[in-house]
Amino acid sequence: MRKFAASTALTAIAMMVGASTAHADFWSDAGKAYEGVTIRGVSESTPPSNYVKDVLAPAFTEATGIKVEFEATSWDQMYDKAIKDMEANTGIYDFVYIEQDIVYSYLSRDFLVDLTKALADNPDLKAPTFNFDEFTSFIDYFKNDDGDVFGVPMEAFVKIYLYRKDLFGDQEAKDAFKAKYGYDLAPAITHQQYKDIADFFTQWGKDHDMELWGTTVQAHSGHPASWYEFFESWGPTFGVYNWGIDASNNYAASVANGGSMNGPKAKEALAYWLDLLNDAPPEATQSTWDEVAATFAAGRAAQGLVYGENAAWIAADDTKSNVVGNVGVALPPLSDGVMAEVEGGTGYIGYYDGGAFGIPHSSKNKEATLLFLQYIGQDEVQPGWAIAAPRITHTATYADPDVMKMDAELDGYYTLLKDKGPLFAGAPPYPFHAQVREATAPFFYEAIIGQLTADEALDKMAEAAEAELTKLGYRK
Repeated sequence: MRKFAASTALTAIAMMVGASTAHADFWSDAGKAYEGVTIRGVSESTPPSNYVKDVLAPAFTEATGIKVEFEATSWDQMYDKAIKDMEANTGIYDFVYIEQDIVYSYLSRDFLVDLTKALADNPDLKAPTFNFDEFTSFIDYFKNDDGDVFGVPMEAFVKIYLYRKDLFGDQEAKDAFKAKYGYDLAPAITHQQYKDIADFFTQWGKDHDMELWGTTVQAHSGHPASWYEFFESWGPTFGVYNWGIDASNNYAASVANGGSMNGPKAKEALAYWLDLLNDAPPEATQSTWDEVAATFAAGRAAQGLVYGENAAWIAADDTKSNVVGNVGVALPPLSDGVMAEVEGGTGYIGYYDGGAFGIPHSSKNKEATLLFLQYIGQDEVQPGWAIAAPRITHTATYADPDVMKMDAELDGYYTLLKDKGPLFAGAPPYPFHAQVREATAPFFYEAIIGQLTADEALDKMAEAAEAELTKLGYRK
């Protein structure tokens, strides 16, 4: 367990013991019918999931007698195992991690139990300390058209702009930057400023014999992480929303048919993003979200877009991070007009990510699992979780004193999430999410390794997207 999180875990356990004492009759009574039952779950091995495995699951077992086997594995394996289990109806897993961007596919295939209905049908299993209304608006991503909930959010965060406060505050660097570019060194608010800073610190690293580059780039040339970096993080900052697919216009992707996947903004964005590789460390083309976080924590980049779930350990865990105390947080740079579109309700500036735990219809222990999802969804267990892993799913968590203290260590990340979170958005509600990603990704990877230009890649991607949507029956 991370050094800074160790005391947090103990605090959380103490909090839960207090909560369990206050409501001992419910948890022990409700758990009696399932004592000795083992429920199994699968998730990606991330700080929020590991907290569930190491802290919340054992506390739940102590309170109810229900055992929890929680498999935390790689992103790829998590999806593969969960989907195969639900498709085959084998019932290996009683709860699965549902990332925000895949929930619409799961709903379209009727994989998940309606939790709203399950609690209404089983009032004896409804915990007095659990309420869907206490979650942030992120829970809306896990509802169907009727407003019923199909997943209990367990993490929510935005992909934010991190920068090195020590480098940006270095007087020699500030003087040299202003002399070269004519304006003050500060977190970028435009793409040109971001590129200037990236160029500057890449050269600064060379001149000062430092293992330092100007930016991170999540550009793995064979992993969906790079596709997501472009379409969910950088594309929106140029005004490319919903992957450039117009759902209201026969799911058009190409400009020729009314879409924007290969439009001028998209081509400008991809050319810009590919150019950032010149200022990225050599591991960039093998970097997923995990490697990008490790690169920034190692002090190898001056700035970058990093998933917020990693912000806490990068900023505060000196056993894993070399930049503790020097991490700044800001909104990503934007093109002119993007913020106006966001404020007008037609755009967003980046990705609001996260996930929930849902119960597959194939689960053999639905009632016991329903208790577990409520247990981890209580207000009482949220503060310790938010400190150990920077995720917030409950509105009350922001006001917790320990969370507010951690917010200061994270340069106001929680405040940014609370105040600016609505500027970000989750993935579009496409049930064909994975199919279109896989159909277009090969051309995207070719652009990363230089076999296609940005324009060529996007033209081929738009064509492939429309072909796939036609095959799936979405384009008529």
